[in-house]
Amino acid sequence: MPKKIVLAYSGGLDTSIILKWLQEVYRCDVVAFIADIGQGEELEPARKKAIDTGACEAVVKDLKEEFVRDFVFPAMRANAIYEGSYLLGTSIARPIIAKGQIETLRETGGDSVSHGATGKGNDQVRFEMTYLALMPGVTIIVPWRDPQWTLHSRTAMMEFAEKHGIPVPTTVKKPYSMDRNMLHLSFEGGILEDPWAEPPKDMFVLTVDPQDAPDQPTYVEIDFEAGTPVAVDGERLSPAKLLMKLNELAGRNGVGRVDLVENRFVGMKSRGVYETPGGTVLYAAHRAVESLTMDREVMLERDRLSPRIAQLIYNGFWYSPEMAALKAFVDKSQEHVTGTARIKLYKGNCIVAGRRAEKTLYNPQISTFEEDQGAYDQADATGFIRLNALRLRVRTQAGFFEGP
Repeated sequence: MPKKIVLAYSGGLDTSIILKWLQEVYRCDVVAFIADIGQGEELEPARKKAIDTGACEAVVKDLKEEFVRDFVFPAMRANAIYEGSYLLGTSIARPIIAKGQIETLRETGGDSVSHGATGKGNDQVRFEMTYLALMPGVTIIVPWRDPQWTLHSRTAMMEFAEKHGIPVPTTVKKPYSMDRNMLHLSFEGGILEDPWAEPPKDMFVLTVDPQDAPDQPTYVEIDFEAGTPVAVDGERLSPAKLLMKLNELAGRNGVGRVDLVENRFVGMKSRGVYETPGGTVLYAAHRAVESLTMDREVMLERDRLSPRIAQLIYNGFWYSPEMAALKAFVDKSQEHVTGTARIKLYKGNCIVAGRRAEKTLYNPQISTFEEDQGAYDQADATGFIRLNALRLRVRTQAGFFEGP
């Protein structure tokens, strides 16, 4: 039996109830771990609520800078986009929360960890894969999969909360679930489970409706060094402050909304709506600087690996050996990705308006359609084409190609 459990705690209904449930069922101390990754929630009230609910200790850790520097930026450098649209806002947050939990476990002398993710979603995998990678022998207690768990409805949870004097919101819950951090805000469930239903206009928080965005575009310049964003409009900022700045600029221009049906790791399809304003701008700007500074074949290899990296992040393998190897390749590919991208933000659109780099592979003297002063001999193309066509000619001559 566990003696001290460290619970990933948010202060919401589920984790507040789970905190008390763990105490009742396992008769042990529970430490509430609260990770500040820019979710915008009031941390002190959450800490106080945890203590009032019975936690022996409530640990709040400010992980915002680490989150952006060591998780968000590496994913962006890899151009990691899941199934063509999702910038992995929830996926990339889970390993740092779980990492903070394990650190807190060691600091507080705990012997078990717990979380509030259900048995249907991806988060259970992400949390537990990280726990086991960082502390192989740790005991993991998952209430939603525990045979002793009987709170399978909202009504049952509300009754449990009332019985134990746990304060819960008195207003009607929004007909969807939300999860927020510094990179994004996600919406799932409830009315969004119908993939034909358009999200309600008043649902969004980080971005204005593109139709209501300013009629004049906003231009923003982002500086990169070795693939990492370091400044906005010439002002050097820390990773977290840089992302916050871009969130504000992009959000007021309606940039960063995505509505998709994705394939969960556990096997089902799920509809999700996401707001990722600053991240959308960063991905576009980063790609613009890469277009000047990355070798064609290096970019091809990185782009070939990008879906795989996105899949590993989505599926919870952040601390796997294959991820470490792929991140090393990405870091090498980014050594010369230094320059500036100018982005135009206008009514939901994120448009590359310019890019420049001191060390650039773009040579206008070679690329020009005007006189190139002998920088490129067009006659060289004849042999180039014939050699590349050799196998096609031989195939046809051998009778393998039947023609159109």
